[in-house]
This record gives sequence, C-alpha cells and structure tokens, in this order.
Amino acid sequence: MFSATRAGCSGLNPALGGRRRARPGPAFALFLSRLLLLLSLFSVQGSALADVTVSSARVWPAEDYTRLTLESASPIHYKFFTVKDPERLVLDLEDVDLNSALKGLAAKVSSEDPYIKLVRVGRFKPGVLRLVVDLKTEVAPSVFVLKPYGEYGYRLVLDIYPEKPVDPLMALVQGRGAKGGRGQKGTGAPAGELALRGAKALKQAPQKTEHGPAGEDKSAPPVVDRLITIAIDAGHGGEDPGARGKDGTEEKNVTLAIARRLKAVIDEQPNMRGVLIRNGDYFIPLHQRIVKARKMRADLFVSIHADAYDKSHARGSSVFALSERGATSAAARWLAKKENDADLMGGVNLDVKDPYLARTLLDLSQTATINDSLKLGKAVLSQIGDINPLHRGTVEQAGFAVLKSPDIPSILVETAFISNPEEERKLTNPAFQEEMADSIAAGIKRYLAKNPSLAKSKLAQK
Repeated sequence: MFSATRAGCSGLNPALGGRRRARPGPAFALFLSRLLLLLSLFSVQGSALADVTVSSARVWPAEDYTRLTLESASPIHYKFFTVKDPERLVLDLEDVDLNSALKGLAAKVSSEDPYIKLVRVGRFKPGVLRLVVDLKTEVAPSVFVLKPYGEYGYRLVLDIYPEKPVDPLMALVQGRGAKGGRGQKGTGAPAGELALRGAKALKQAPQKTEHGPAGEDKSAPPVVDRLITIAIDAGHGGEDPGARGKDGTEEKNVTLAIARRLKAVIDEQPNMRGVLIRNGDYFIPLHQRIVKARKMRADLFVSIHADAYDKSHARGSSVFALSERGATSAAARWLAKKENDADLMGGVNLDVKDPYLARTLLDLSQTATINDSLKLGKAVLSQIGDINPLHRGTVEQAGFAVLKSPDIPSILVETAFISNPEEERKLTNPAFQEEMADSIAAGIKRYLAKNPSLAKSKLAQK
C-alpha cells in the first residue's frame, strides 16, 4: 500500500507499464498561467464589447414630423450625417447586432409617410451597422438619445421635420381641415375657406337701408365672417400610450376617438369649427400643443384624457383648469404631475430651445384667462354629469403644462377612469364616445351663450 502510494506520488503510470510521466517544467507552468490570465481578460473585454441588441424599432409618421425610434437595454453609440442628391439621412450604429427588429424596420415605413421613402439597414464594416433613410423631400432632422423611463429602455430617436414647418392655419385654409358631419371625413367647404369667404363677402356687401337694397334676397343664408375655433387636443400619442386599462386599452387611442367625434359635432354648428391638435398616433410635446393652438388662433382649448388610479374602484368624469397658486387637492396635484410627465414618456429633445415657446409662456400671471377657463370647465362639467357620474362635482385646478396658454381659455377633461374595468368598457364603446363628445360640445355652446363677448363671429347677409 505504501509502495503503491509512493508510485502514484512519484508520477509512475501503471497503464504505461510503470514508466514515469514527464512533468511540465516551471517555464511551461508560467506560460500556461499567463495564457489563462490573458484569455480571461479577453473574455471580460469581449463581454464588455458585446453587440447592443435593439429590442424594438418603431416608426411614427405624421404631417408635422416623422419619428423613428430604436430601443435597447444599453445606449447606442452612433454617428449621423446627411447626403444630398438624392436626399438621405445616415446613422452609423456602433457595435449593434443586426437582428430581426432592425431587419423588419423597412416594412414599418408606410407609403403614405410624408417624409420617408424607404429605410435600408446593413453591415457597413466590422463593428458598424449603417441605417440609411431615403427621403421624399428636404428635411430638418434631429437626433438624440433618451434615457430609460417608465416601460422604456434607452431610445435613440430620429425626428424628421420638414425643412419649412407646416403652418397649421394655412393648412386649414388650403382645405385640409374640411368641415363634415358625424362619421364623415369632411364633405363640405373647408372651414378656413368658409372663414375667408365670409370675410370677403362682408367687405363687398352693399350698405343696407332699414328695408334693405332693392332686389335683396332676404332668404339668403348668413355668411360667417369668423368661425369660433375650438382646439381639440387628444392626450398622449405615439411613444406615449398614456394610461392602460386592465383589458389593454390604451388612453391615446380612446382620446383620439373622442376628439375626432367632438370635432365632428362642433363642425356641425354654423359658426364653429373644430381643429385637432393631434390627428393620428404620434407624439406632440406639451408646449407644442399650446403653440399649435395659438397658431390656429383658437378661441378655446379642450384637452381630452382618460383618468387612471392604482385602485380600480375609482370612477367618474372630471374637469380641470390651470392653477397659479397650487393644486386644489392632492389628487389634482398627483394627476397634473402624471400628465406633465408625458414629455418624458413621449420623448422630448431638451437641447432644442424654442423661442416661440418662451413668448407663449412668458406671462403666466393670467388671472382673466383662468377665470374664463373655470367658467368653461363648469359649463362642460354640468353637461357630462348627465351621461357619467362625476368624480368631483366642481372644476379642479392644478399646474397642467398643456393648459398654460396665456390667452386661450383651456380645460382638461378626464372623460372616465380607464383603470376602472366598467368605465374602460364604456370608453371603448362608440355610443359612449359619441355621448361624451355631444356633452362636451353642449358645454362649450352653453359657455359661449353666457359669454357673448368671447363669441367673436359676425354674421352678414349676402
């Protein structure tokens, strides 16, 4: 037993007939240890330089701009440049895996996208993927990275704006904001055209005596000089889905459906027109919603939302106005913070300075506008209470960013609680959406009837 142990310790190999195995020398052992250390270092470095995986690639087309988003668990390092003749945008993505999310990006580009013709992605050189966006027109692009927020990881965002920004009022005048009845896309004369036609008729109308000029057709319909413009803001959109119901209903879809119905109801009125701040599934920063309403020369601003709370029993409709001095309740303060966080969820390039915004929000000491907002809110609240229980019986106030226009009475309507299963079903019901639109419109008409000085339209006979 002792001899066998000695034999084993001395390196004898019984299988080889007792011949001694050659032992590695000190130099070889040192080489082997260094090799293992080097391999471990390469392993760590290789892990650190592993390709970034794009978990989702999204495209949000709109007339105002198109957004392309690449989402990943870690930030994407990139280089960006433009190419002329033909117009192209190029993103070189460093150490990014060419996976199915990127390969499927081209199929997500709509033929109706106003700016993108097609997207191509491929390996440009080792370690670099090249993403090329072929354009339909000259553009003013913006590229930036968003840090993780909410349900999102890192996002590399490419915003493609037209070189000459769309003028919403001119677009309305040129016929893109046609007046139409419920369920119609617009079958009558464009709202902007009606306004211009009325103004022209008023200037050309002959001076009338008490009995009117000879041959005057007193049965002719009145011509509208200036339509009362209601800016209708469908909350959230695009990268920002808003609140979600238990059955998966997204707030952004509900708000757009009600907003479109509200526009149709308003457009049926002879001296009113509704204009949509958002008319598709795309994101608009909160301050840009105010800017767009002011460019449209809106008389009133109504923002449509669907409330949510962490307890599903919360229910009812609410109306909010801006507050200069703090929220009227803890719930209102919490809701305002949640709604104001929409910019973080939707994704705003904070490096862009907007001089128009500075002028728009310069004077937040807007007591008169807030008072008018409270009157408008009270009128709307009294009407929607007929179709849905009220969460609170009075108009509440808080610091909602989207209500901070200094010269447009503005309210935010929480139509119902999307977090309440019963009200979630209501919000997806076309009949309830129609009733909500009717009620909001009735509240607006009631407000205008009691505040004739704010009804700026004039009528003249042809």
